[in-house]
Amino acid sequence: MATRDYYSVLGVSKNASDEEIKRVYRKLAMKYHPDRNPNRKEAEERFKEINEAYAVLSDKEKRKQYDTFGAEGFRQRFTQEDIFRGFDFEEILSNLFGGRGKREFRSGGRGGFDFGDFFGQTAYQDMGRMPQKGEDILYELSVSLEESAFGGEKKISYRKNGKIEEVSVKIPRGIPPGKKLRLSGKGMEGKNGGPPGDLYLQISIKEHPVFIREGDDLIVDKEINFSEAVLGTTVEVPTLEGKKIVKVPPGTQSHTKMRLKGLGIPHFQGEGRGDEYVRMIVRVPKKLTEKSRKVIEELAKEGI
Repeated sequence: MATRDYYSVLGVSKNASDEEIKRVYRKLAMKYHPDRNPNRKEAEERFKEINEAYAVLSDKEKRKQYDTFGAEGFRQRFTQEDIFRGFDFEEILSNLFGGRGKREFRSGGRGGFDFGDFFGQTAYQDMGRMPQKGEDILYELSVSLEESAFGGEKKISYRKNGKIEEVSVKIPRGIPPGKKLRLSGKGMEGKNGGPPGDLYLQISIKEHPVFIREGDDLIVDKEINFSEAVLGTTVEVPTLEGKKIVKVPPGTQSHTKMRLKGLGIPHFQGEGRGDEYVRMIVRVPKKLTEKSRKVIEELAKEGI
């Protein structure tokens, strides 16, 4: 296939889902099956391209490698045998054509298409006996804001091969939401002596009652009275390290943000921290005493 793009071969986008890739592959495999096309040689080439593309894009790890290194880099790292390792021809052909499909593909000879000759007899014969890596497991791990900031250790339970497995997980400091942690060998058992798959923990962060996380910065709202906004004041605000005193200058407008440098989330796999921003919310009273109303009315006359 040289370095032709696998996504282009199947005619799907790089964001295509597994189901979309499978659906398109089945359609193309039926269309270009060599025994169903008068121009056999051309169909064989197209059919080989389709199967090679599907062998890569239907495998999560191979697809990840392909997306990372691109067509050229991928072919430098993966041999033809590597590409088709773990690709279950029997299951694919059974799904496409039923039992008749298997015989049709393997018959060879006159009018028959021999998969062994097509992909290499030894590779095809050994395909079902090759060690195959087990499936990966995806687990959504919800952590608190504090755990995402400073790290920690959690024990989780998940189902594997019909049993409940327990494993301890170290949460790195500063980990962002959506990040995946990989626990090698903690996935499903491999086939034919193959290695087990991996356990991937996708991080989500619980909503916090006080702080809002934006990247590595924190936002916290602090209400102040109208008079405090006008005249200035000092207020106590929460941080991840405890309470801090913040000076509010006179004339502060509502929703003004005041920066507390270096009091945000530690940078993931890096030095330093984000900042905390205190958002001043000017509280307007809903009810006024008669005295307060007169004072406000006098201020209004002065345009305040």
